[in-house]
Amino acid sequence: MPNTAADFSLLVRRAEAMLNKLEAWLPEPPAIPDWERHIAFRWRRRGLQGWLEGITVPQTIAAAQLTGIDAQKKSITQNTEQFIAGKPANNVLLTGARGTGKSSLVKAMLQAYSGQGLRMIEVDKDYLADLADITIQLTHRPERFILFCDDLSFAAEDAGYKSLKVALDGTLAAPPDNVLIYATSNRRHLLPEYMHENEATLHRDGEVHPHEAIEEKISLSERFGLWLSFYPFDQETYLASVAIWLNGFGIQDELTGEIRHEALQWALTRGTRSGRSAWQFARDYAGRNR
Repeated sequence: MPNTAADFSLLVRRAEAMLNKLEAWLPEPPAIPDWERHIAFRWRRRGLQGWLEGITVPQTIAAAQLTGIDAQKKSITQNTEQFIAGKPANNVLLTGARGTGKSSLVKAMLQAYSGQGLRMIEVDKDYLADLADITIQLTHRPERFILFCDDLSFAAEDAGYKSLKVALDGTLAAPPDNVLIYATSNRRHLLPEYMHENEATLHRDGEVHPHEAIEEKISLSERFGLWLSFYPFDQETYLASVAIWLNGFGIQDELTGEIRHEALQWALTRGTRSGRSAWQFARDYAGRNR
């Protein structure tokens, strides 16, 4: 007669051994964000699991180091001060020429106001569908959070496009008053635009109202309450930026004719005069001459 109890006990031991092996392969549950230790976070995802990861050494910059964008600095500073004071403030879209300080200006807000409770969370474009999951973790926190979405642009079929639209205007649930979205893009309307979309008198693909394609294109950018536009630098603004960055690297002399010439040649080889190219030249020059 079979020993049923012994067989069952053996089965249990085997099941436990299998579970122990399986648990060794499973990822550990994500740690709870350390709100006191970190001022900046990034949203991470592994499979179906997402979590906030603290950034130990965030990249910050002083707004005073950014030249040629005084009007933009004034607008975003005013908006951010309203936000951390608990007053009404707008989501911000920074668009325009590459390398002119859009991302750096957002990071400058973190350095300036982290001591007053401002925190920043970087959200990659691929994870915009998780915005609702992120904000639900922040709703009852005392800090003020900026969700930073850098270098956005979408194809028409991108899932993140509609997720961002919903996050900006909210659903039936009101958006939390301690969260704003600051986004940067080289595209004003965040989506590619085509000539045929402006030919409203033509009927393409059976569209009865072809102009509605244009309405859809601009519907996302219009959900941002504050638009800040950035433009290529002229020569003197570029050289002023070079001088500021050289000063930051410990070279405090006036720009000599030789440095000016090198800086302008540097910009020429890159096809742009911008704050980024000024910073890159200053790093190169300081590395060679300091």
